[in-house]
Amino acid sequence: MKYAKDTRPQEVSDETAKVLVEAFPWLKNITGKTVVIKYGGSAMEDKALKAAVMGDIVLLKIMGVNPIIVHGGGKAITEAMERFGVPVEFKDGLRVTSPEAMELVKMVLMGKVNQELVETMNVHGNLAVGVSGSDAGTIIADQLSPDLGRVGIVSRINTPYLEDLIADDYIPVVASLAMGEDGGYFNVNADLVAGEIAAAIGAHKIIFLTDVDGLYEDFSDKDTLISNLTLFEAQKMIDDETASKGMIPKLQSCIAALAAGVFRAHIINGTRPHALLLELMTDTGVGTTLHSTEEACTFDAHPLGNFASKLTENRQ
Repeated sequence: MKYAKDTRPQEVSDETAKVLVEAFPWLKNITGKTVVIKYGGSAMEDKALKAAVMGDIVLLKIMGVNPIIVHGGGKAITEAMERFGVPVEFKDGLRVTSPEAMELVKMVLMGKVNQELVETMNVHGNLAVGVSGSDAGTIIADQLSPDLGRVGIVSRINTPYLEDLIADDYIPVVASLAMGEDGGYFNVNADLVAGEIAAAIGAHKIIFLTDVDGLYEDFSDKDTLISNLTLFEAQKMIDDETASKGMIPKLQSCIAALAAGVFRAHIINGTRPHALLLELMTDTGVGTTLHSTEEACTFDAHPLGNFASKLTENRQ
């Protein structure tokens, strides 16, 4: 026999129950849906943060969500290039990728970064599968500019391999490498890859994990953090050059995904503990949410997954 005073030294907080109740309708709305998560920044570099984020993604999977992870690895690529004496050069924010540099990009993204993410997630079970653009020709790209070398722009996404992995209850972890029509590899911006995959696969949401709390109207003024904006407003921030350079590829990906029918796009701080769960499962969220229209900002209904739809049958 054990006494409560020994096993529960502190009273169980009512806040725990309130959080679970608040999460319930959001959980019903997302179960069975595919969510594309672009993973990068400090959340990917810090070992403890990486483990926490991978754990949250596994929890989402257990809840019935179908996550697809897309990642780059800019810092690790730069370190490898410097170690092997390959020149590091950027033009307009994009890495100049010579054939020699492309070999290092492949080695780092698939041989190091991707496998580390897969291993971290698979601590919880054999759930994750590493994917590159060459696997089943999933990502096809054209050369963006001869001046940039093997830097590509996505021309098409072939979804059957990803769809088969999801159907078999695996979590695809996709490195931002693409195949070219010439049979070679291209280095592609991971933000843009995530947007293209979300659009092609008909994802319910796309989420960008960054190093900041979301999108600011004026980054120098922390009171201008934007909680909600529309596709039109996001495009205007790009056109007016009020969006920071680092945020532009993310906004472009959000716009492309929303225009293709993706229901929501989110930009959140991946260094905040459990930011994914807080954004997806609470009423207020923690980052910036992009909607296709002003009306969509206040309308969060969407076709439910099979299990969630059964929960509503008695209310019809």
